[in-house]
Amino acid sequence: MTQVSALLSQIDSGTIVLPEFQRGYVWSRDQVRGLLRSLYLNYPVGGLLVWETHAGASGIRHAEVDAASVRTLLLDGQQRMTSLYGVIRGKAPEFFEGDEKAFLGLHFNVEDETFEFYGPMKMKGDPTWVDITSLFRDGLEPFITIFNDPAYASRFAEYITRLTRLRGILDREFHLEKIVGEDKTTDVVVDIFNRVNSGGTKLSKGDLALAKIASTSPETRQLMRAELSRWQKAGYGFTLDWLLRNVTAVATGRAQFVSLDGKTSKEFDEALRASIGYIDTILNALADRLGLDHGRVLLSRGAIPVLTLYLHMNGGAFPNATQRDKALFWYVHAGMWGRFSGSTESFLAQDYETLSQKGLDGIIETLARTRGDSLQVNPSDFTGFGMGSRFYPMLYLMTRVSGAKDFGTGVDLKMNLLGRLSSLQVHHTFPKRPLYDAEYSRGEVNAVANFVFLTQETNLEISKTPPIEYMPKYEASNPGVLASQWIPMDRSLWEIDRYVDFLSARRVLLADAANELLQKLLAGNTADQEAIPRTGVIEELELDPRATGINEMLAALSEHAVVVPLRDHQVDDPSTGGRLCVAEAFWPDGLQPGRGEPVVLELDTEDSDIERLQAIGYRVFTSCAALRAYVEREAAIDSGEAANGEDGMQ
Repeated sequence: MTQVSALLSQIDSGTIVLPEFQRGYVWSRDQVRGLLRSLYLNYPVGGLLVWETHAGASGIRHAEVDAASVRTLLLDGQQRMTSLYGVIRGKAPEFFEGDEKAFLGLHFNVEDETFEFYGPMKMKGDPTWVDITSLFRDGLEPFITIFNDPAYASRFAEYITRLTRLRGILDREFHLEKIVGEDKTTDVVVDIFNRVNSGGTKLSKGDLALAKIASTSPETRQLMRAELSRWQKAGYGFTLDWLLRNVTAVATGRAQFVSLDGKTSKEFDEALRASIGYIDTILNALADRLGLDHGRVLLSRGAIPVLTLYLHMNGGAFPNATQRDKALFWYVHAGMWGRFSGSTESFLAQDYETLSQKGLDGIIETLARTRGDSLQVNPSDFTGFGMGSRFYPMLYLMTRVSGAKDFGTGVDLKMNLLGRLSSLQVHHTFPKRPLYDAEYSRGEVNAVANFVFLTQETNLEISKTPPIEYMPKYEASNPGVLASQWIPMDRSLWEIDRYVDFLSARRVLLADAANELLQKLLAGNTADQEAIPRTGVIEELELDPRATGINEMLAALSEHAVVVPLRDHQVDDPSTGGRLCVAEAFWPDGLQPGRGEPVVLELDTEDSDIERLQAIGYRVFTSCAALRAYVEREAAIDSGEAANGEDGMQ
C-alpha cells in the first residue's frame, strides 16, 4: 500500500513514469469530479498496476533517466493518477498528453459537499466554494481565517472538518500490484495489461510493436507524432497504427507488425524516415495528378502502404509517369471497391507478395478477380449517398481531372481559383429543401449523383433556385458547362417530379466518364498532364435543420469529453466490405478513446443495417436525443450524481 502523497512525490521525481505504449489523457471533468468525490467519501477507487524495471528495458515518455536505474512504470491507473496530480498540484505531470482543462479549477462546496468546476456566475465572491488546488497547496490556515468570521460561526467547525477530510486524500492508500522479474518482457507485460484492463483501452498490435522499438529509442514515437501532426495540418488525418503499417512494409516487406521483431532501433528509424518521404511522394501524386488534395477525398488510406512498398522497391520514386498512372489506377479501384475496408492485414499481405512477384500488373489482376474479372464502373455504383460514400471522392476526382467547368463563370475547375469567394463548394443540383418538402428520403436528397462542385461565388448565386430555372441560364451564358459536369440535357429531367429519373440518367453519364478516365490512366495516355493546382473545399454552404441539430448536440457532448466524430461517414462491414450505413456521426474508437465500443449515430434506419451493426459490436443510436441522454447519464454516473445501471440505449 502506498499513500497518495508518496505517489505524487514519485511522479515529481520521475521515479513513476509512463511506458511509451501508454495512451494520452482522455478523462472528462465528470470523471475527475467523480474520482475526488469517491476519495472524499472513502469509496473504493481501485488499485494500481505498475511494472518495476530498468529504465532501459522499455521506452519511457518524457523522462531523462539513467538506463541502469529502476523505474516504476504505471500501467493501469494512468487516468486516476494524472487526475489526482493535476487537481492537487495544479498542473499536469511531465508525462501528460491531453487537455489540462479536464482537471484544473475544481472546487468543493463546504456547505453541501459537492464538487464542481469553477463557474464565475455561481462561485465568484462566495467563500463556501473552495479551490481544491489552493487547499492542497496552501493548507488549512487561509480557510480557517476566512471562516473565522461571525457570518460562519455556527458552521465553522463543520466547514474545517470537511476541508480536513478532503485534504486527507493525501493520506489515502492505493494498493499497488507490481510486475517484477527479468522474465517479464514487454510481450508479457502488455498481455498482463490487456487482461487487467479488459474494460478499458486495449493495446493494439501496433502499440506492442512500437513499445518494443521505443524500448531503445524513446524519441521514435515523438517523431511519428510530429509527422502525423504535419499531415493533419495539410488536411490529412492519419493514425499512429497507419503510419506504423507503412514503416513495417518498408522495414520488412510484410504486413504483420510482429515482423518487426528483431529489427534494431536504427533499422526502424531508417525505415520510418524513408516511409515519411514515400508517403509525401504518394500524397503529392494523388493531389497533382488526380486532384485528391485533402483527407475527405483520399479514397483509401489502407492502400497507401502498398504504394509505399512499391516506391521502396523502386528506389523511392515512381519509375516514370506511365507507371505512376498505373499505380494510381490500382489505388483508385482499391478505394472504390473497398479493398481494405475489411481484413486489412490479410489483404495487405496478399498484395505485398503479389507486388514483389508480379508488380503492378499483378495487384491490378488480383483486384479484378475480386470483381468478377472486371473493373468496370457501372451506373449502379453511383447510387451511394453522402460525402462519406466511396464514390464521392470519385466524383471530385473526375471534376478536377476531366475538364468540369463552373456553371457561373465557365472556369475550368482544375485551374487556380482566385478571388475572395472562389473556394470549391459542394452544390446539390436539386436543392435540399424542396426535395425534403416533396418527401424524398435523405439518401435520395444527398445522392452522390445530385452533387456538383462549383465556385463559392456560383454556389451563393444559385442558392435554393430550382434547376429548371438556373440551368438554362448558365447553359446560355456558358455553353457546354452542364455537359462538362455530366448533367443530362433533357430539360424535362430538371423538374422536381422527375428527380429520380434525373439521378438515373446522370449515373449513366458519370459511369461512362469514370471508365473513360480510368482507362486513360491505365494506358498512361495523359501521363504528361501538368500538376493540378490544389484548392480548398467547403462541403456545406447552408446547413439543413438536421445538420444544425447534430452540430448543437455535438457541442453539448464536447463538455463531457466526447471526441469529435467522423461526419457523414460510410460504415462498412469488416467481413464483406459492404456498406452498412452512412452515419451522421461515427466514433470508431468509442465516444471517449479506449472506453466502450464504436458508436454510430444513424437517423435513417431504413437506409441502414442496424441489426448487423449491433451484431459486430457497434452501439447504435437512432436519435440525437437518445445519444445525448446516454452521454449525460454516463456523465452523471461518472461524477457520482447517479447510480450505475441499464442505459436504455435506443
